[in-house]
Formats: sequence, C-alpha cells, structure tokens
Amino acid sequence: MDEEIKKRVALFRYGVISEFINGKTFLRGEKESLLKDKCEQKWNIPGSNRTRISKSVLKEWIKSYRDSGCKLESLYPKERNDRGKIRCVDSETILGLLNLKPEMAEKPLPILLKEARKRGIIPAGVFISRATAYRIFQLHEEEFIKSPEDRRKFEAEKVNDLWQSDVMHGPMVMVDGKQRKSYLLAIIDDHSRFIIHGEFYLHERLEDYLDVLRKAFLKRGLPGKLYVDNGAAFRSNQLEFVCATLGIALIHAKPYQPEGKGKIERWFRTVRMSFLAGLNKIYTLDEMNQQFDKWLSLYQGKINSAIKEKPQQRFFNGIGNIKAAPSDLENYFRKLARRTVKNDRTIAFKDKLYEAPLELIGKQIQLIYHDHELDSIEVRFNGKSYGILRLVDAHVNYRISRHKKNQTELIPTESANYSGGILF
Repeated sequence: MDEEIKKRVALFRYGVISEFINGKTFLRGEKESLLKDKCEQKWNIPGSNRTRISKSVLKEWIKSYRDSGCKLESLYPKERNDRGKIRCVDSETILGLLNLKPEMAEKPLPILLKEARKRGIIPAGVFISRATAYRIFQLHEEEFIKSPEDRRKFEAEKVNDLWQSDVMHGPMVMVDGKQRKSYLLAIIDDHSRFIIHGEFYLHERLEDYLDVLRKAFLKRGLPGKLYVDNGAAFRSNQLEFVCATLGIALIHAKPYQPEGKGKIERWFRTVRMSFLAGLNKIYTLDEMNQQFDKWLSLYQGKINSAIKEKPQQRFFNGIGNIKAAPSDLENYFRKLARRTVKNDRTIAFKDKLYEAPLELIGKQIQLIYHDHELDSIEVRFNGKSYGILRLVDAHVNYRISRHKKNQTELIPTESANYSGGILF
C-alpha cells in the first residue's frame, strides 16, 4: 500500500479514537456511550467504500496506539498475508454488511447476501453462510438502534482540555487604498471562556488558520482537544498531521449542528454587538487588530455571566494543567511534498535541483520543509530521516569519478584542469 494512503488512514483512525487516548477520565458508562456513538456514525473512511466502524475495531485501534507508546505508525493499516485462504470474516466485510443491513431491512437474508456479493462487500473467494451472517447481525444488533442525540450543555473539566475554534466574517478594512473584507479567526478555551488567540485576516485560508494555531500554542500551551468547523481550512491533511504529531485530538463539528460550537458562536455575537458596533471608521488591517487587542484585554477581565468569573482569572487559576508547546514547535508546521529520486540522484523542487542520498535512487520520498527555508529540506523514506537535502553543485559533480558498485572518488583539481590549445 502506498505510504501516503497509509498515512491518511492512520490520521483518520487517530481522529476517531483521539478522545479515548488523551488522558480523559470517563464517568461510569460514559466510555461505552461514546463507543456506541462512534459506531452509529457514518464515516468517510480513506481507501474504503465502507462507512461504519464496529466496536471491536475501535478497541483494537486504541490498544495498538497505546501499546506502541502512542506512535502514529501503529495505526497504519497492516498488510494482509492471508488472501485466498479460508478464514473468519474480516472486520471490513462485517462493516460492509452492517452498512447494507438498514438499506435492505425488509429483504430476506439470502437476497441480502447476494446483493453484498454483487457490490463487492463480500470479496471473491470468501464464503459466508446464512448462519454466519445471522450471527454477525445478532452480535451487532444494538448498533442498529438509534438513540436520540444528547444536546445537554457541557463544559470541559480543566483549562486547555478543549479549545473551540471558528471564523467570523468581519468588517471592511483598507488595503492599498481599497476596501477589502476581513475575517476574524479565533480560539476560545471551553472551561474558562478565555480567548486563547483572536486576529483579523484578509482570508480564511489554511495558512491563516495555522498562523493562529502557532501563536496560540506559543502563548497558551497545547490543548487536549481542538473542536473546529467543517470549512476547507479545517479539513486539511496538514492540520490533521500537525494535531496528530502534537498529540491533540482534532474534532470536527457535525454539519448543520451549530450547538457544539455554542461558546465561540456566543462570543462572536458579543464581538459584533460590542466591538464592531463601536467602530466609527474604516481601519487598516493592522489598526483593526490593534483596536481589537485593546477591546479583548478589557473583555478578558470582565465577569462572564455563564461562569460568574473573569475568563482570564479562571484560565490562570488552572495554569498548572497547561502543557507547554515543544521548543521546536516550528518543525511541526512544516509542509510535506513527495518526489521520486531520479537515477542521477537528483530531485527537482521549487525551481531548484537537489541531491539525495545514493540509496534513495528510484524511491518516492517525503520532503518536509518551510517555504522560507528551502535550504533546510528534510528528506524521509519509510518513516526514517535521511537528513537535509543538498543543492546540486555541478562543479563538484564534474570532478567525481564513478566506479563500479556505486563507489565514488574525487578527482584532484590538477587533473581536472582543461589543457586544450596545445596544437596552436
């Protein structure tokens, strides 16, 4: 399986189980309730046409992640070595049958099995008897019982347990003599209602949101969970990778259900009614953020009606629970690209030519980089780092003698000098 697909699958699995592995203490019955909720949801599973996940599969992912010492690679899909053999029904086939069952609830079991084979849910060469299928549905019977959604008010137990984040359409700002729309990107701590970071931008792109996250981590540490919307900026592989490598559970709000983001939505309403209503002219973007910082400082020091405390006081009272960001935080925000190393060991990237290690010839490698540091591109293959790529030096390469068995020798400068023109 391609390394990129494995990584996407691992990030997906981490996102599903992250709420179980971040140290949260569950009340009696709460963990089973959450597992059941996960099984009831429909998922867009990378590399699969299935949409359901069984309880046993979830528990297996959680155990594998913990047993590995919390390594993301433990969630990579395992290569199958039992194709064509008679074996028990695999979890993927079970998921497919469970997904098909509600659609064909009124059909007899033989017709359901026939349709499952027609759609490829039951792989070729695998036989599932009626008794086996009946047993599968009997064991997972509770997964077909839909329970009403719990929309009670909730509050995170501690500071930095949960951050909510979203984007608000802001006012017009002046840019080079023209008016442009602004966007407020903000993060609120669920427990304290403290605004971790908020800033106006000209766009709501991924790079803008990553900038907000970077500043938030540096100022206030790392959260246990990050609850975001379903916009394009929040659905990127890079954001998932940043959160997963930092041990943060990335949770996306359910579409058309804004209740989960209630705290950040209520705060946006306060921004509109208090801050924006008080503006008396069109500012530049920098001026807008300066005015906003002043207003926010006052807001953090006022009593919040929901918690009957000042947000900043409640946040700093729980400062002992804050997990500091790593000293090399910038490395977690690097971008990732893929290239194949040519036979001459070179890689073309960002209009430059780089030289890779000899053993990577013909391999598809990962390039991890910052746009502003293209002289410090790290190269990885199969999870192993091969150091920093070097720019090709054609003058040095000209002086290298290639021998058999890939041995190289640097030719002395004197023998490499041009000695033409003797005839004249």
